[in-house]
Formats: sequence, structure tokens, C-alpha cells
Amino acid sequence: MENISVGRLDHLGVISGIMKELGISTLIDSRIFPDDQEEITTGEAIEGMILNGLGFSDRPISLTSQFFENKPLDVLFREGVRPEYFNRFKLGRSLDKVCAYGCDLLFGELALCVCQQEGVDPQFNSLDTTTFSLSGEYVPDKDEQAIWITRGYSKDHRPDLKQAVLEIMVSQDGGVPLACQSFDGNRSDNEVFKARTKALIEQFKTSESPRYLIAYSKLYTKENASNLACLPFVTRIPETLKVVGQVIDQAWDLDGWQMLDEANEYQRLDLGHYGIDQRWLVVYSKAKEQRAQKTIAKATDKEYEKVKKQLFHLQAQRFESEQAAQKSLHNIVKKLTYHQINHSKLTQYVKYAKKGRPTKDTPIKAIGWQIQASVVPDPDKIKVRQQRKACFVIGTSIPD
Repeated sequence: MENISVGRLDHLGVISGIMKELGISTLIDSRIFPDDQEEITTGEAIEGMILNGLGFSDRPISLTSQFFENKPLDVLFREGVRPEYFNRFKLGRSLDKVCAYGCDLLFGELALCVCQQEGVDPQFNSLDTTTFSLSGEYVPDKDEQAIWITRGYSKDHRPDLKQAVLEIMVSQDGGVPLACQSFDGNRSDNEVFKARTKALIEQFKTSESPRYLIAYSKLYTKENASNLACLPFVTRIPETLKVVGQVIDQAWDLDGWQMLDEANEYQRLDLGHYGIDQRWLVVYSKAKEQRAQKTIAKATDKEYEKVKKQLFHLQAQRFESEQAAQKSLHNIVKKLTYHQINHSKLTQYVKYAKKGRPTKDTPIKAIGWQIQASVVPDPDKIKVRQQRKACFVIGTSIPD
């Protein structure tokens, strides 16, 4: 009687087919030479870990061999491959070899080969960072090459956990990863982008066609301006810059909006900033305006409660002169973002040198001034804030 074995392929056949078509295992083995005494190569071991990682399994890597027990390995790999070949010793040695070669270097070389093979257009490159939260103690290693897993700004909103920072650059054509690098968990995006742009300048100089970098606002800093001057870029201009608010106000004054689509309009302004000739697009978003109205309404209520307490304590004070009282009120009002003075009232209080009901001849010991005031929302300030919140600015140094 003929024995029939059944293997579960699921979605792994598609992943394996793509890796075979791209020649991932061959590319790895051409850089990390296999050992004749091992049943599977380093490339095949890496492919096995990829299949295990994409197999919706959260089991330890040491149990990879169990993961493959019901899989058709002759289809996923080649004839003769068995589950026990993917043991923790082989996988551990493979990871050690990749680490010795350079994880980031190997990733970049494989990405370059794949892009050339598949005809991916690397002209526009998008750069960003993310964080991975990790649990455990992670005592710092003495190895200077190892990253430091520590607490930092958590982008996945887990400040209680230690983390690592990952920088990755992908092509606009298909979102194919081109390069990646790991950093300490507390590394600033400003430092990461400054180092990356400096390295890209040299790479872009040797490119056959123009290369452009796309990134978010952390790329655009005064410290990185010297690098940006040599690198065609597209980025969001950070709202923390004072000039951004001025440019948005100017766009509303000009009122020359052009339709981008049903939900967005824009205006173009040519200017020089940080010594770089640029084009800035002020983009107005209806969705952003709706969010801005809710945000500013909450901020207005919060500011009112705060200033109401300040004015309550202010009216309890006595000042030596009218000017001192007015100055104290002014110091409160000048910090208001959404309110203005509704009315104010000065009251004089006389303190006599003697007790009892004063007469015309009773000497005056001191004169104090009390000031009372109330505030109301300032529609002009609120309108300006809403207009600014409803817009964002995209800057580029790429020629027309």
C-alpha cells in the first residue's frame, strides 16, 4: 500500500516562491560561504527563519524545527531538506555569521541586487525611523558595536518599556526597503537624519540619474542645512519654526488657493531659507481644519479656566500705584493665546494711620490699588490659530 504524506503549505508557498525568484538564498551564500559539512546553507537557514517569522507564529526561534514538521520542505526549499536541519545550533551559527558580515551591509547589498533585478526605480527615496519596544533587563554590553537598548521617545506609546530605534529608507517605487540601520533606544531622529543625509550625498554623486530624498520634518534642521544644500529633498517643514506661521499667514492674506483635490488646496511660495533656494507649498486641508476646530475649542476652555484663577488671585492683591496694577494685569494678558480683556476696573484703597472712623484731618498711612478684570474669547486670535492649524507646509529644493 502506497504511503501518502500531506504537508500544510498555506501562504508560505507564495513567500518561498518570491524568495526563489529573487534568489535570496543564492545572494546570501555568495557573500557568506556555506560549510560543506552542514546540511543546509546559511542562505537556506535565513529563508527558514523568514518563513517561520511570517508563519503567524510567536514561538521561540529554537522551536523552528517543530514549525516545519508539517510543511512540504521539498516545495519550500529543495529535495532532501528535513525539519531537524533547522535546529537552534544551525540557526545560531547562521545569525553569528550574518552579524560578523554586517547585518546592515548585507541588507543593503541584497536590496540593491533585488532592485536591479526587478527594475525598481530608486530615484525617490523615503527616509523614516521607528521604535521597537522590548521587555527585559537588557544589561548594557561592553561591545562598542552593539546598540544600547534603553528608554527613549516611544513612538508606539510604551514609555514604560526599553526600546531600540530602527532607521529605514525605501523607494517610492513599490516601497522596497533599500537600507536600514539600528540605533540606541534614546537616539534622536535629528542625529540619525543628519548622519544619513551626509552619507547619501556621496552616494548620490555617483548615481547615473538624479536622486531625491523624501523625509518628514525631523530632516529639516539648521544643523543639517549644510547637508541639505547638497541634496535634493522633499520634506515637511516643522511647525516649530516661526517662519512657518508667517508663511501660512501670508498665504491666507494672498488668498490665491489652487485646488489639489476635493479636500485640499495649496499655494506656492518661492523663498530662500537656511541659505537654500526652495519652493514651499502651503497646503490647506479640510480634514485638518475640522480637527483644528475641536483642538482649539478645548485649548480655549483650558486657557479660560487658567486665566480665571489668575485674575481671581490678582484682584486680591494691593498695588502701590495704578501703573504697577496695570503692569501686573498686562503680564497675564500678554501670555493669552485665545482671549482678550473684556473690561478692567481700578479701585483705590486708603489706609489711615489711626483706628476708627477717619476725618478730614486723619493722616494717611498708605494708598493701595486693586485691579479687577475679566476676559472673553478673541475671535481674531482664534481665527488665526485655526487657519494655521488647518495648514501644513511642504518644502523642496528640487528644480522645476
